[in-house]
Amino acid sequence: MTYETAKSRFTEWNVDTEAALRRLAEIPISMHCWQGDDVVGFEQKSGSSGGGIQATGNHPGRARTPDELRADLEFAYSMIPGKHRLNLHAMYMDTDESPDRDAIEYHHFAAWVDWAKSQELGLDFNPTFFAHAKADDNLTLAHPDAGIRDFWIEHGRRTREIAAAIGAELGSPAINNIWVPDGMKDLPVDRLAPRARLEASLDDMLAERHDPAHMRDAVESKLFGIGVEAYTVGSHEFYLGYAIRKGVLLCLDMGHFHPTENIADKLSAVALSVDELLLHVSRPMRWDSDHVILLNDDILAMGQALVSEDLLKKTHIGLDFFDATISRTAAWVIGTRNMQKSLLRALLSPLDRLKEAETALDFTTRLVLTEELKDLPFGAVWEEFCKRHNRPTGTQLIGALDDYQRRVEVRG
Repeated sequence: MTYETAKSRFTEWNVDTEAALRRLAEIPISMHCWQGDDVVGFEQKSGSSGGGIQATGNHPGRARTPDELRADLEFAYSMIPGKHRLNLHAMYMDTDESPDRDAIEYHHFAAWVDWAKSQELGLDFNPTFFAHAKADDNLTLAHPDAGIRDFWIEHGRRTREIAAAIGAELGSPAINNIWVPDGMKDLPVDRLAPRARLEASLDDMLAERHDPAHMRDAVESKLFGIGVEAYTVGSHEFYLGYAIRKGVLLCLDMGHFHPTENIADKLSAVALSVDELLLHVSRPMRWDSDHVILLNDDILAMGQALVSEDLLKKTHIGLDFFDATISRTAAWVIGTRNMQKSLLRALLSPLDRLKEAETALDFTTRLVLTEELKDLPFGAVWEEFCKRHNRPTGTQLIGALDDYQRRVEVRG
């Protein structure tokens, strides 16, 4: 089906495909750097991954250096329509120095900023509270040892300074997302004391104010992780309360809840209490939280919630998955494009008509509409979007992904 035919079909439903395409082009997605190297990073460090951070598989072509990772990212972005962002973890510094995490500075990441400028990308940032000897107890900011807490507090302070400098340099605020793996493998006696320590550590870490035009803080919860199956200090309830009290962003990671929970439903619930949200799009499967996202009901519901509830203006969209059983670059491309497809489908919905039926309690019409909409030619509109951005689709996309994978398989 041609785009013009699809456009005519949508016009019958009073949907403007041109407006949808323009709006989609304006929505940046922050693609995560850690899919490209299996969450290894570029530090000289010791320590286990911790907190459930575990990439499985041994697909050839893992990026081993910042230059290799940037080359993979450039290819991935060349397959994704629109202008986007990169989500960078502190463990991905690009420097010949070997600072510990409580001594990192902006210049250790300046090469990433220069590259982002050349690629016209925004940058987001994350402190790295795992994969370090001082995190091997799966306790960092909530650790009973004040010395260990102080180490991680200083790390967090420095990442905030770095994020603020990045945002100032690029002219776009860097979202500095705070996630810690703190928890216990078996049942604790005292659940309150670690949470009190975590809150006090966060308060110390966030005490210095930075210009929100340069940097904004977010806090991220998790249900559980490998090694912390019994108790997670930074639960959803903990961070929801903290974000409301302290005025920071709340991060909702789709893989950090029970697999049967509807995370799209949480957006509107928490949006009434926090000014801004950070979304990490992922796919849980049993006890693993970070599979490559599919264009499934969960992702479609997320796109629908963001569009129909007018939450795009207060939600920063990022990705968080890592899979070493498939091509790492293909995973980026598949996941990011699926997130865009979910948004496009929502933008191509006759929302006024749907909301009118719902407000009138006409649930029959609402159901008929939602089911009939599934037969509309969304694919032709997506192909037009990719065509306008000079991005491949279908067999051409498969060929491009396969060709690049063959080139990087020679890496040792």
